[in-house]
Amino acid sequence: MTGPAALGELLRPLVPRVLGVLVRRYGQFDACEDAVQEALIAASAQWPAEGVPDNPQGWLVTVATRRLTDLWRSESARRRREESLALREPADAAAVAGPGEDRPSDRDDTLTVLFLCCHPAVSPPSQVALTLRAVGGLTTAQIAKAFLVPEATMARRVTRAKESIAAAGSSFGEPAAAEYTERLRVVLQVLYLIFNEGYTATSGTDLQVPELAHEAIRLTRAVRALRPDDGEVAGLLALLLLTDARREARTGPGGELVTLAEQDREHWDRAMIAEGAALIGRTLGRGPVGVYQVQAAIAALHDEAPSTETTDWVQIAQLYEVLQELAPSPVVTLNQAIAVSMVDGPTRGLELLDTIAGDSRMRQSHRLDAVRAHLLERAGDPAAAREHYRRAAARTASEPEQRYLENRAARLD
Repeated sequence: MTGPAALGELLRPLVPRVLGVLVRRYGQFDACEDAVQEALIAASAQWPAEGVPDNPQGWLVTVATRRLTDLWRSESARRRREESLALREPADAAAVAGPGEDRPSDRDDTLTVLFLCCHPAVSPPSQVALTLRAVGGLTTAQIAKAFLVPEATMARRVTRAKESIAAAGSSFGEPAAAEYTERLRVVLQVLYLIFNEGYTATSGTDLQVPELAHEAIRLTRAVRALRPDDGEVAGLLALLLLTDARREARTGPGGELVTLAEQDREHWDRAMIAEGAALIGRTLGRGPVGVYQVQAAIAALHDEAPSTETTDWVQIAQLYEVLQELAPSPVVTLNQAIAVSMVDGPTRGLELLDTIAGDSRMRQSHRLDAVRAHLLERAGDPAAAREHYRRAAARTASEPEQRYLENRAARLD
């Protein structure tokens, strides 16, 4: 018997490999991805009762191939497609894993599938949804639940993503050298977005969705295994490990938000911190410095400090200056303001916040008001702090964040 958790751990790494086999053999990414999803459903139903086959990947390829055959036989161009399949399909389905055959396990298409899911023709929300399905092996229902949207909404995102890929005429394979760097950047950005939604959910009753954070880390590890010499891949993995190490300490007994300064650091995952710190320590200075490497270095300084008071805020503030040079944004300024306030006082932090007050990218976010409220409270202006805490609470859709901000405002009454 195989439990759901163990089955998920077995199936998920196989998903992009199976999809890669099918797309290389038959083309039509959208149909192949649907077939893989059906094969996963079949495995989830059969393997717990019948046992895991000797060659799980070959089993999935065979079942998915049969689903494709059934699909194409039902279409109007049945005869033409069947003739094409007859020429391209192995003589025997068992030959997928037979002696002398190019076994599917000999090739890992994880990064190639990621490149396809993160095609520039696909919108960021759809990139995330398709990545979680085609590479992460999650069902549409699971993704919808994690993002707190109706399943029909998430299904439309997946469909639009596959339609966009088809319309762009994308072929299966790594992008040309000229666009490789940009496509890898998008892949890493999508994995970062998935992690962020898992680490701090944008809406709902729970602060975190651990399944999403874990999946982002797993997929980043897979990319790292395929690109061990890429500094930004290493930087992202280090950043995710160093950040997720604090997860258990971020909520109280009732699910309430616990800020970094208030967290019990004894509950931080020291093994993850050690792995992340060692990884970024080996990476920095060995090649071009990227945004994920810098963020990982900042996270390492937080994680390795015994307390907020003993944190090396001077170095953190300096690293935010580097980050501003690499990728200037209001979010970087927001975090930089906190670090600078710990070095030069809250007034200096508030001055930095003023530089992004009119930025349109911050108007829908609650974070600018939340950080301003925190700095105003430290600066000795409780009335203004209370007002900004309330504004921030009204703008967030996360119930734990909302409760935290409202409680901070109430303390200043």
